[in-house]
Amino acid sequence: MAQSETSPSGTYDLLIVGGGVNGAGIARDAVGRGASVLMVEQDDLASYTSSASTKLIHGGLRYLEYYEFRLVKEALTERERLLKMAPHIMWPMRFVLPHSKLVRPAWMLKAGLFLYDHLASNMTLPKSRAIDFRTHSAGQPLKSDYTKGFVYSDGWVQDSRLVVLNTMDAAERGADVRTRTRLINATRQNGLWQAELEDRVTGQTTTVQARALVNAAGPWVARLLADTLKIPNSKSVRLVKGSHIIVPKVFDGPQAYIFQNPDKRIVFAIPYEQKFTLIGTTDIPWKEAPGKVGIAPDEISYLCESVNRYFKTAVKEGDVVWSYAGLRPLYDDASANASAVTRDYVLDLDTQDGAPLLSIFGGKITTYRKLAEHALEKLAPVLPAVAGKSWTANEVLPGGDIGDGGFDAALARLSRAAAWLPANLAWRLIRNYGSRAYEIIGEATSLQEMGTVLGGDLTTREVDYLIQREWARTAEDVLWRRSKLGLHLNEEEKRKVADYIEQKVT
Repeated sequence: MAQSETSPSGTYDLLIVGGGVNGAGIARDAVGRGASVLMVEQDDLASYTSSASTKLIHGGLRYLEYYEFRLVKEALTERERLLKMAPHIMWPMRFVLPHSKLVRPAWMLKAGLFLYDHLASNMTLPKSRAIDFRTHSAGQPLKSDYTKGFVYSDGWVQDSRLVVLNTMDAAERGADVRTRTRLINATRQNGLWQAELEDRVTGQTTTVQARALVNAAGPWVARLLADTLKIPNSKSVRLVKGSHIIVPKVFDGPQAYIFQNPDKRIVFAIPYEQKFTLIGTTDIPWKEAPGKVGIAPDEISYLCESVNRYFKTAVKEGDVVWSYAGLRPLYDDASANASAVTRDYVLDLDTQDGAPLLSIFGGKITTYRKLAEHALEKLAPVLPAVAGKSWTANEVLPGGDIGDGGFDAALARLSRAAAWLPANLAWRLIRNYGSRAYEIIGEATSLQEMGTVLGGDLTTREVDYLIQREWARTAEDVLWRRSKLGLHLNEEEKRKVADYIEQKVT
């Protein structure tokens, strides 16, 4: 990947710690304004929170209940922008909301949806409407108890790919991106940050200088301040664990469902990877150290019970083929209920000793681009290198220039240009890579020229691309973050992928 040039003094304008969606979004925006940028991530891109979401580009309908009007309006505006920025990895989706007499009254749902439809001025997706499940096809999977409900629009995103694409764009514009690299120490000296970095693969350490530091460490944001930088701060995060399960497809159709629970929480059931249904999420306060987390048995039971109140076909614990969990680093607003903690973000700027430090508390995937703009606006008075004009609102992400007619037309063009591609592979290449699918195919004129098939339709040429262009270094990177092929490959095929990658990167 391309790397940025530091200034003649060998100093970066901006050192960003954290390779999740916020760090990647800030890196992309900053380097596009002409700043020299170094972004470091202790593991793989999107290793934690940014790959463990419910994968929605949405305003957050339920946030209206907590009067988060500013956040919802910003998110709805961003939803429209993001769907245009990367139409290969993001697309509109209709959500079906059955009315349950045990939870919120119908008038409240109708009022909330009306507000949701009209908060943002640039709405282009179909608006909400009431439906009768006795005659509407969306009612087929539902128990007969549910006769009326609503349908509204939101969006879907391949979350970890969103992080990768922002990082790719940043690198192609000149940013220096270092994955599996940890900040182990940083101090202010003579108006600059002196930062010591450790390569977690080789164990080697290097020292770099930066005019400003962005703490986008997600669940580690407070620990980075207190333990690594030794800087006191009055703000804190509240970690909340959200878990999801994947089960064989429960219903037909492209629609998703949003179910209300007696505890006032909501759970989604969403079409996933063509053959599956994604169900989530939980909200569990997390008091332990941040890191990798897994789903607990009682969370699986909770999610099954939640959808079984509504679906005719029962979902059982034994149906779960995969699960994932992550920690949401929510800004701690002292709410007693984890579900009520604000999903808005707070930017904290510390300018003591002339070396700015910006810490990101909270945030959500849908608003990452706007968060990046706000972060650079906050830094601009003390870091002239990022004072350039905002530019990301209408610029597509890598692969997003799929041409007229949207996804279906782009797929048809690829199928004509490379008629030898199996239909499923052509679909997956456009869905994951958009126009960059042609870069993967290169000069190949047959499936054999794509290299060895490691499993399913995954070829060595595609894996090589992920290693060379997308920082993939392990089978987990490829099978669970750059794609969800881990759901489709058997254990022997997964071992073949792991063996091939190990051979390539060592």
